Amino acid sequence: MTPPPTPSPLAALTGRLIVSCQAPPGDPMRHTDTLVRMARSAQAGGAAAVRVNEPEVVAATAAAVDLPVIGLWKDGDTGVYITPGVRHALALVDAGAVIVAADATARPRPDGSTFAELVAAVHAAGAYVMADVATLDEGREAAAQGADLVSTTLSGYAPGSPRQTLPDLELVAALARAIDVPVVAEGRVATPDQAAAALAAGATSVVVGTAITAPTALTRLFAAGLTP
Repeated sequence: MTPPPTPSPLAALTGRLIVSCQAPPGDPMRHTDTLVRMARSAQAGGAAAVRVNEPEVVAATAAAVDLPVIGLWKDGDTGVYITPGVRHALALVDAGAVIVAADATARPRPDGSTFAELVAAVHAAGAYVMADVATLDEGREAAAQGADLVSTTLSGYAPGSPRQTLPDLELVAALARAIDVPVVAEGRVATPDQAAAALAAGATSVVVGTAITAPTALTRLFAAGLTP
């Protein structure tokens, strides 16, 4: 008897929280074991998936949690640096990422490749692709090139998108109306109410990072609030 097909991990994300377990360079939390503990805490708290940076951390996290791991690889700090090339994407799949997150903005990729080539390579390796975009047009193009999910990760951080302090729910709603793949709300989601508002705007799931996993940034915010 042929076994039933394995359910897509994308279905498990519907209406659920994804926790971004990352720390910037130089932060005391940027240690593989610490980041894995973040992921384990996220699972204990009810997260549906975790989003983690770099193959080493992806591998350690995949071995430690029973959740889909969304892997990315930040290489550099300007231009396209979130999983900028095919080799980065395939390294993440090899490390255990079920979904690979990659910059899908209109900016040129440093190795001259295209987002469509990255998608094709990841699909051939048996994984899914989350397109990190900043604008509606980029989201449409990413979906047309085969992205399995489209995330608003880069809204407010890449050219052509509005700078703002709140989640870009207008972009979430516009993407939900315009494309047929799941839309993920990510970026500046700081409260449970904002996360719920993102779902109401049309997001399939919501990524929260700083508000859950960044004690240095949160401490800095409170300390600044107490400074005369």
